[in-house]
Amino acid sequence: MTATTSSSAATATPAPLTDATRDEASLRRFLHGLPGVDQVGVEQRAAGLGTRSIKKAAKLWAIDTAISMVDLTTLEGADTRGKVRALAAKAKRPDPERPDTPKVAAVCVYPDMVETAVEALHGTGIHVASVATGFPAGRTSREIKLADTKIAVDAGAAEIDMVIDRGAFLEGRYLEVFEEIQAIKAACGSAHLKVILETGELATYDNVRRASWLALLAGGDFIKTSTGKVSPAATLPVTHVMLQAVRDWFVQTGELRGVKPAGGIRTTKDAIKYLVAVHEVAGEQWLTPDLFRFGASSLLNDLLLQRRTQADGHYSGPDYVTVD
Repeated sequence: MTATTSSSAATATPAPLTDATRDEASLRRFLHGLPGVDQVGVEQRAAGLGTRSIKKAAKLWAIDTAISMVDLTTLEGADTRGKVRALAAKAKRPDPERPDTPKVAAVCVYPDMVETAVEALHGTGIHVASVATGFPAGRTSREIKLADTKIAVDAGAAEIDMVIDRGAFLEGRYLEVFEEIQAIKAACGSAHLKVILETGELATYDNVRRASWLALLAGGDFIKTSTGKVSPAATLPVTHVMLQAVRDWFVQTGELRGVKPAGGIRTTKDAIKYLVAVHEVAGEQWLTPDLFRFGASSLLNDLLLQRRTQADGHYSGPDYVTVD
């Protein structure tokens, strides 16, 4: 597993993890004791890894791997049960003419659509994920956030994507954010929890690092960049910082946690850049849907077109894939 970071040395943590969450003061000391992120270094490294040349056999592997990591998502006010069923059908057979095309990792919907998605995906091994906790703003009470989570879990969601209270985080009320993530994690039961940081609102890489560690300390199974509703959403440098966090968490605890960039990843070229980052920053062990996901539904169409191009030797055109 690669140990190099953007700041040229492995990220260290300033205090034992068991002491970090005793109280507000301990948590603040821990989070503000994390090494600062070298902005120039992380952006240069992200840009450099993005120039890697991927040859044909490796590119086809990367395309199939990326397809298997997609959380196919519909999160619109106009969502219908028919639209969710159609999305589930695409999740099962992304390219009906090419049965060797991998299935996606999950279908992500609002809590009231979970039951429909679960029925449509029964027996496929594709997970049903649901956003919760007042997605996307999270501006509601903890009681409602917990109820929102319970609705999704009771309907059969295997994964919950929650949003943190960015206002509380930015005001330095770290223990409040920590305790809320813990409470949502408990409400998830056996469902996995993805903690959305909404990095576009956190302003600095140092805040992204602190929020990543806060979510990991509170029990998040994944840390996720964005809701997709705020710009900027996922970026390579931000994802580098988050990959460093899960790698360093593993070094300290032996526990594997995942990363999910979401929003703005639309092309195969972009997806491959992220896979290179996963390999080089965290390590090959993270190149699995269990530990890395793409929250980018429009990405799937381009992956399918590029997969056909690699197999056939010519571009098929957008008429050969369904438009979401």
